[in-house]
Amino acid sequence: MLTGKQKRYLRAKAHHLNPIFQVGKGGVNENMIKQISEALEARELFKVSILQNCEDTKETVAEELIKGTGAELVQIIGHTIVLYKESKENKQIQLP
Repeated sequence: MLTGKQKRYLRAKAHHLNPIFQVGKGGVNENMIKQISEALEARELFKVSILQNCEDTKETVAEELIKGTGAELVQIIGHTIVLYKESKENKQIQLP
């Protein structure tokens, strides 16, 4: 689990990032979870955007992504979810 200090640090790092995934009408599916897992391994920290036509709530989408990828939820802000997962081979972020 991330501490409050670590979440603050990650929020600051994620601030300038653009969302690289979008969850739309279909919601979260296996293929998306696979792609997000691979992207987490490569980047460790990124944003997922939830489109207006998504039928699930932001919280539901975040929960499904966390369960599927094993990532940590940094924050949900507006229609954007910030996820973090420590990379096994490509570690770039040093948490405080």
